[in-house]
Amino acid sequence: MSLPLNQIIHGDCIEILKTLPGKSVDLVFADPPYNLQLQGELTRPDQSIVDAVTDDWDQFKSFAEYDAFTRDWLRECRRVLKDTGAIWVIGSYHNIFRVGTALMDLGFWILNDVIFEKINPMPNFRGTRFTNATETLIWAMKSADQKYTFNYPAMKHLNGDKQMRNTWKLHLCKGSERIKIDGRKVHSTQKPESLLYRVLMASTNPGDIVLDPFFGTGTTGAVAKKLGRHYIGVEKEAVYVDVARQRIETITAIDDPNVLDVPNRRGKKRVPFGRLLEAGYLEPGDCLYSKTQEHAALIRADSHLICGQMTGSIHKIASTIIGRNANGWDYWHYLNEDSALVPIDMLRNRYRQEFNIT
Repeated sequence: MSLPLNQIIHGDCIEILKTLPGKSVDLVFADPPYNLQLQGELTRPDQSIVDAVTDDWDQFKSFAEYDAFTRDWLRECRRVLKDTGAIWVIGSYHNIFRVGTALMDLGFWILNDVIFEKINPMPNFRGTRFTNATETLIWAMKSADQKYTFNYPAMKHLNGDKQMRNTWKLHLCKGSERIKIDGRKVHSTQKPESLLYRVLMASTNPGDIVLDPFFGTGTTGAVAKKLGRHYIGVEKEAVYVDVARQRIETITAIDDPNVLDVPNRRGKKRVPFGRLLEAGYLEPGDCLYSKTQEHAALIRADSHLICGQMTGSIHKIASTIIGRNANGWDYWHYLNEDSALVPIDMLRNRYRQEFNIT
């Protein structure tokens, strides 16, 4: 069977997953039912009814039934994942610990938990508990002995050039992003695109295939299309399928590799700085600069830098300047033909592409 790329399949996720070929997708993002076990209606202090998660798809007769359902869809996701594939599952305190147990029992290797902290959470109207302002994502690889995708530099850049932590403070869906029909939200747990943006930027590359077995209103597909990834959506509720298709059709895909490709040094062969001189990308006597141009250094013919009274490698000089270990590929910049400062790591990426070094 050929993969139904960039399609939404209407049907039961477990049955649909069984029809997909094994080891065929790069990433799974799953937002399964929470099994909230709500006891009656939730009201505000003014006695108005809170629009909570009361949908039929979130109802299970028992924990045993929910656990069996969880193991079944996770087992199929594991089968269709490539050996280098990974999975993200998001849930609330009602279900995420049960999901985590199932993941480990099935042989997944957990890489991180990520806390999605909601900037605008729903208050605890009854004042009987803490305001529930978080959801938990589990990021796991198919097995502990395989490589996996993690675009560390991209996440660092998105976080203001600081290492991104596993606590993500983001808004819930609101305003025009929240899909409504006749003034009522279509899906009770629609996730914000900002959340999926981080997930896909962190753990996929352009052209990768992302499977979402609980597609809902199509947030995964919308962000995948924007970022040049393929998606496969599976959704049981017909109204969600229609809304998701309409939503994704309005998005214009970007196919410019210069915009989509993200440098990722993980697992790549080492390229000495001197190779850039040998290939003519830089010349002896050229000047390199720190990002703020506070510091400058001349390139010596042997690829060492001269910065004031200091001489040494791109890494040694950068580390001496900032007083701690530094990566010279990130620290040093050159002036391109438009007189714009560009990290020398961009030249290294160009070298790798032109000389087919991976």
